[in-house]
Amino acid sequence: MTCDPTPTEVTRALARATAGLPRSEERPGQIQMAEEVGQAIGARQHLLVQAGTGTGKSLAYLVPAIVSGRRTVVATATKALQDQLANKDLPFLVDNLGRPFEYAVLKGRSNYVCRQRLRELSGEGQMALDGLAERASPTELASLAAWADTTTSGDRAELSTEPSSVAWAAVSVSAMECPGARRCPEGENCFAEAARRRAAEADVVVVNLHLLGLDVASDGAVLPEHELVVIDEAHQLEDIVSDTCGFELSAGRFHNLARSVRAVLEDPATVDDIETSATLLSATLGPHVDRRLRGVLEPELADALTLIRSRLDRLAAALRGIPDDGPADTVTRKARATQLTGHLQADVASALAAQSDTVAWVEGPAANPRLRVSPIDVAEVLRAGLWDRATTVLTSATLPEAMATGIGLGPDNHRRIDVGSPFDYAANGLLYCAAHLPDPRQATFEPAMQDELAALIEAAGGRTLALFTSYRAMDAAVEALRPRLSTPVLSQRDMPKPALVETFTADESTSLFATLGFWQGIDVPGRTLSLVTIDRIPFPRPDEPLLQARRELARADAFRTIDLPRAAMLLAQGAGRLIRSADDRGVVAVFDPRLATARRYRWDLIGALPPFGRTRHRREAEDFLRAALSVAEPAQ
Repeated sequence: MTCDPTPTEVTRALARATAGLPRSEERPGQIQMAEEVGQAIGARQHLLVQAGTGTGKSLAYLVPAIVSGRRTVVATATKALQDQLANKDLPFLVDNLGRPFEYAVLKGRSNYVCRQRLRELSGEGQMALDGLAERASPTELASLAAWADTTTSGDRAELSTEPSSVAWAAVSVSAMECPGARRCPEGENCFAEAARRRAAEADVVVVNLHLLGLDVASDGAVLPEHELVVIDEAHQLEDIVSDTCGFELSAGRFHNLARSVRAVLEDPATVDDIETSATLLSATLGPHVDRRLRGVLEPELADALTLIRSRLDRLAAALRGIPDDGPADTVTRKARATQLTGHLQADVASALAAQSDTVAWVEGPAANPRLRVSPIDVAEVLRAGLWDRATTVLTSATLPEAMATGIGLGPDNHRRIDVGSPFDYAANGLLYCAAHLPDPRQATFEPAMQDELAALIEAAGGRTLALFTSYRAMDAAVEALRPRLSTPVLSQRDMPKPALVETFTADESTSLFATLGFWQGIDVPGRTLSLVTIDRIPFPRPDEPLLQARRELARADAFRTIDLPRAAMLLAQGAGRLIRSADDRGVVAVFDPRLATARRYRWDLIGALPPFGRTRHRREAEDFLRAALSVAEPAQ
């Protein structure tokens, strides 16, 4: 039963829930956000909520959604937040909200083990399982098969150890190749279909933004029916939807298709055509790496794609010739190969038809180039696939001012609020801008920046997350400072991200040097992270193809509507790594002097940051660090 929750109902429900927290405290921002979400639900109006760290925004949107009784999809950009919702916040509300509801987690099909693949793997006298089983460890495959007999979800995340990519590929299927439950012998027992059924019956469904983007791009074919959508970490929505609404052509897709075809079609010449198409595509794309493809394709590339399309057409005809009344496993393999072929046919045709509303470019190493095609503007896609279908709440710690326009929200169908943060940024944090350093575009900047970084790390006793806008700058800093510093330095290249964060957190004296992947989604409260440094303002590259195309559309407004909002958002995300709890204290240091001197835009950037105290003097930053560490010194 649905209702339009009143502010009083929402506040009471939130108070009842938060009373069950170990450290229950009233958070004005959380209450305001929950009430505003409830009102937006009742008014069927989209809502943008900027909610700073510590607000408790998950409960602030979950409580009014559950009280309203509306079927809700919650989409988040990171696995960490998805796990928090599924394993912590929603179970907590089941126990403490006093209202019965069901929740489920839904992931992309390739996250679930495929019973049909396992059945084919264990069969006798068949062709190789797409060639993958031969390359995977028999012991690992046997272990995955044994696990599949005991798991109730089939979700890869349940595994105690991460499987190898080749082994998992042998026992799973992607959405592009799955023929669907009705055409699969194991359709009734399918883990992915079971997850979809649970999601269809749940009141709250947790997904990632990529899956939401696929639902938007497919006219609602991916997710169960719903009335309310909550998008957490919404600052990433535009980029993720642009990615899911586009496509990629690479040699890997053709190799995958060849393996699938080889398992069902005894025609070496046709399979060879697909394999050589992979080689042809790589050879033709190689000279264009890091280039945007404008207008009509160059003849060599157009001819290669035309030849590849004709080979795919012949393959499709050969697959149609396989009878559908043969063994069930063969019919299923045929369906998978047909699905893969159809998707590739459509994407090759789209690549050949240069469209004015998309941008095409080639990226990756020259040995393995990829042709990427994405829509320039996702506003219309989101209007049709999301804004016109369901009430939507978008929230993040940082929401760019121009975000609504970029994603197609008009002034008449949404409201925007900022509920702040409960943290005392002015007292607990200091923003230091090294205004005396050279301009980052000068050759003298890098050594001067490294000297500044070394001095601050020594003052902090390690405890530093040093963020860089490029791998080159990070590598140079690691090489220069490791021999100079008295405390350990970890590089992003040293180990996988989870292990890096765990090692960094465990040793207070360690500093971690990292690039853009660490500017958001890293949560390290306490003394371990007392200093965040940023080498330069993270303006996007001028030659980034998708943004380049958007700049051309924006013309004179490009810097203010494209580049500046992205730089401000990323700068705020990086600075936001510092204060993660009410007791945290420390310094954010920006070595780019333009933050202090660029009159045209510096206040746009500073205004996007938490309201730290500010200084241009390194001595003040060093003194603040020493004082903060002294206050935080644990009792002996």
